[in-house]
Amino acid sequence: MKNIKQNDHYEKLQSLLKRIRLDKGILQIDLADRLNVPQSFISKYEIGDRRLDILELRLVCKAIGISLEEFIHKLEESLDETK
Repeated sequence: MKNIKQNDHYEKLQSLLKRIRLDKGILQIDLADRLNVPQSFISKYEIGDRRLDILELRLVCKAIGISLEEFIHKLEESLDETK
């Protein structure tokens, strides 16, 4: 049962990253250019084929214009909504 909840939580993380990116009008290819990675890197973590470690998450947050702290706060709010 724990894995299901963890997967749900990771889906919230993916969804939040994508929503923030889109809200800021940033295309996947533009974000990939900012991070100096292939566009597929962005696509893979947004659809769940790849997980981000904390250092990668920090870089992604910086590239989309949000601090890691602010992102974590938004993620916590999102996760608390599911309780």
